[in-house]
Amino acid sequence: MSFLRIKQLGILVAGLMLSGCMATQYQSADTSSFKPRDKDLLSKASYARTPVAASFRRAIVDYHRKEAPGSILVDSDSHYLYYVLDNGKAIRYGVTVGEEALAFSGIARVGNKREWPDWIPTADIHKRMGGLPSRVAGGPDNPLGARALYLYQGNQDTLFRIHGTNQPEYIGTSISSGCIRMTNEDAIDLYDRVKVGTMVVVLEPRRSARMASWGGSGSTN
Repeated sequence: MSFLRIKQLGILVAGLMLSGCMATQYQSADTSSFKPRDKDLLSKASYARTPVAASFRRAIVDYHRKEAPGSILVDSDSHYLYYVLDNGKAIRYGVTVGEEALAFSGIARVGNKREWPDWIPTADIHKRMGGLPSRVAGGPDNPLGARALYLYQGNQDTLFRIHGTNQPEYIGTSISSGCIRMTNEDAIDLYDRVKVGTMVVVLEPRRSARMASWGGSGSTN
C-alpha cells in the first residue's frame, strides 16, 4: 500500500474518531423488559410517534468527567443526559430542557421516583398557563409520561423532575417549564437503573465549551 494511501486512511480514521463514530454505540429501546401496564398504556398514546433525531438516540459513549458510576449528569446546552457507568463509559440520552429563564441547574439527588405519575401543575405554571386542571391523572398522554424522578436538595423537593414526555418531537430543544424530559422509552430505561438517593448534576446553560473539552457533547473519542 502506498504511503499516500496510508496517510489518507489515517486522516479518515482520525476524522471518524473526532466525530465520535468509532466510540458511540447506539441502542434501540428494549421493550421486552417493559411491564404489561407500560405496553398497554404506550399502545394507547395519542401523541405523534415522532422519531428522535439520530444524534439524540440513546447511546453508550466514552465519559471523562469524575462523577461516580451510578450518577446522572445533564448537559443543558447540548441536550444530553448521561447515566455514568463503570470503566469510563456512560449511557447518553437526548433530552428536552427548560427555557433559559426557567431551567434548573446545580446538584440534587433523586428523592422519589414514580411510575405513570399524576401531574400537579405548580402555582407558577398555573400563572403562566391559564386554564389548567389542578391534577392530571397518570396515563399515556400525561405530560410527565411513563416515569418521573423527583429532584431534591437536602430534604426539600425542588419541584423539578426528570420525566417522560408526550411531546417527543421536542427532544433536543429548550422549551420546557424547567423539567428535563425524555422519551417514555428512555425514561423507563433510566428509571430501572436509578435508585433513590442518586446524585444528579445539572450544568448551567452555556457551558458546552467546557463539555467539549472532555468529549461529552457529541465528541465521544
